[in-house]
Amino acid sequence: MAANRKVDKVSGVETTGHTWDGIEELNSPLPRWWLWTFYATIVFAMGYVIAYPALPGLSGATQGLLGWSSRGDIKSEMQLLNQSRAAMRTKISATPIQQVVADADMRQFAVSSGAALYKVNCVQCHGSGAQGSKGFPNLNDDSWLFGGTMEQIQQTIAHGVRSTDDAETRVPPDMPKFGADQMLTAEQIDQVTETVLQLSNQEHDQAKAAAGQQVFVEQCASCHGEAGQGNQEMGAPQLNDAIWLRGNTREDIRAQINSPKLGMMPAWNGRLGEAATKELAVYIHSLGGGQ
Repeated sequence: MAANRKVDKVSGVETTGHTWDGIEELNSPLPRWWLWTFYATIVFAMGYVIAYPALPGLSGATQGLLGWSSRGDIKSEMQLLNQSRAAMRTKISATPIQQVVADADMRQFAVSSGAALYKVNCVQCHGSGAQGSKGFPNLNDDSWLFGGTMEQIQQTIAHGVRSTDDAETRVPPDMPKFGADQMLTAEQIDQVTETVLQLSNQEHDQAKAAAGQQVFVEQCASCHGEAGQGNQEMGAPQLNDAIWLRGNTREDIRAQINSPKLGMMPAWNGRLGEAATKELAVYIHSLGGGQ
C-alpha cells in the first residue's frame, strides 16, 4: 500500500494509500490537544487503579492505597445521618404521642421518618399505598379492629396481634370453627351467612336470614354485637359495613364461619424501638383514616 501513497493536491497532505470508490484517505495527524488529553486519561487511569479498588481477582479485588470502599462510604454517611436524627428521636421517645403531633417540628419529622419506616417494614402486608389486601387491613379507612386513635394505633404497632415475642400483645378471642368442629350444621351455617349478608345490606335470602338470626344472636353477637357493630375492645370486626378483611361474598363469609382464618401481626417495639413505633403511628394516622 505504501507504493500507492501520494500527496493530495488540494490539502497538501499525504494519503494512506487506501481508496474506496475513488475516494482517497488522508493521513492527517491527530490534533495535538487530543493526543495530550488521551495521554492524560492513561495517566489518570493508572493512578486510579493504584489508589482505588479496581482489579478483580478470584476471591475479591485490589483494595487500593486509599482503602476506600462504597460500603464504607455508605456506612459513614448513615452514621452521620443517624447522629443528626438521634436528638429528635430521643425527644420523640420521651414525649407522649399527642404532644408529638402538637409540635410542628416533631410532627413533620415523625411523618417523614414514619413514611420511610413504613416502606421498609409494612408494605409487604398492607401495600405501598396502605390499601391492604385480602387478610391484611386497609389503613386508609375508618374501620379499625382495635381502635383508630394514635395511641391505639401505636399500641397495636408496638405490641402486635397474637405476637409470640411480646407479653403485651393484643390477643383477640379466637373465632370458633363452627363448621369444622361441627358446632353448627351446614344448614345453620348457610342461614347465618344470609344473616350476615343482610346486616351488611347485601343481596340475601330473606327466609334464611330470618332463620339464621337466632343462631347469630346465640353464637356471634357476644363478639360482633347484635347489630353486627363489632367490638374494638376485643378486636371483633364490624359486620354491618362495606369493609371486609376476608372478603364479602357469600362464599367468603361461609368459609370464615366454617373454619376461620386468624390473623397475626409482629410486635415492632422490640425491633424498631418506641420512637419508631410512634413515628409509624403518626404517619399512618396522617393517611386520613383513624379517629
